[in-house]
Amino acid sequence: MIRFNDLEIFVRSAALGSFTAAALEAGLLPGQAAEAVKRLERELDVRLFARTTRSLRLTAEGEQYLPSALTALEALQRGRDDLRRDPAQLQGTLQLSAPSDLGRNLLLPWLTDFRREHPLLHLRFLLSDQLVDLFRDPVDIAIRYGLDVDASYVALPLAPRNRKVLVASPRYLARCGQPQTPEDLRDHQCLLYMQQGRLYDKWRLGTETVQVGGTLLSDDADVARRWAVAGEGITYKSWLDVSDDVLAGRLVLLMPDHPGPALPLSLVCPHRKQLSPTVTRLHAWLFERFAGLPNPGEAAPSTR
Repeated sequence: MIRFNDLEIFVRSAALGSFTAAALEAGLLPGQAAEAVKRLERELDVRLFARTTRSLRLTAEGEQYLPSALTALEALQRGRDDLRRDPAQLQGTLQLSAPSDLGRNLLLPWLTDFRREHPLLHLRFLLSDQLVDLFRDPVDIAIRYGLDVDASYVALPLAPRNRKVLVASPRYLARCGQPQTPEDLRDHQCLLYMQQGRLYDKWRLGTETVQVGGTLLSDDADVARRWAVAGEGITYKSWLDVSDDVLAGRLVLLMPDHPGPALPLSLVCPHRKQLSPTVTRLHAWLFERFAGLPNPGEAAPSTR
């Protein structure tokens, strides 16, 4: 049986060109280093070194075997390191995609805290309002809105009671009045944004769908929220995107008797085999934090 220490002596003797130097490095006598190499040669039934009184060099067989010895030692070292590592400590690289507004305003501080708890974890956080293709794009998991999550994905719920809401700032409402019905939105400045490369200007409220218009449009949904906070108009967003603003009084919920459609939030990945300890732990972490947020019906009432 090949001994771990004999492999180490062989590799170091080859690197240093001397049994004596390898022995001193390992805290052995020169004869002990030579004997370790002889044991390895007997196990392999080859001569690894050509020895003279003045030199030590690898034979052709020794040169052929050296890469395998290095690979074996590296694998053994990795195994030893893994045994010593805290099993609760996550590591590796996780590439996560999320919508822009949700990513900046909710997920960013939560993910920062999660990464601090797992300093060996490398996190790549990609923000976009475009729907990523988890089978082609360089992403491991995605945070995604909607009831129609592709059946080919594995979807883990994060905020199943989330929905669309209509909001505006107190400043805008004081200046322009408050709409009472979906049709009233045609007379208001509606803040628009793009979704999947298309203008999102048909807003469903209760059983009605109204086509709205406005002079402000962005390809970043977070901009529409910021415009609304600044008093520039009315916008129609995920409750999760505007909940902090509503609770702080920067925005007001409008037409609660005409609720927007359900918009559950999920963590999705292509295959169950990708539900690694990191993904599973992250899902539990995020689910707990989303559960701590109020639902739209628990928020401050709209003004009249």
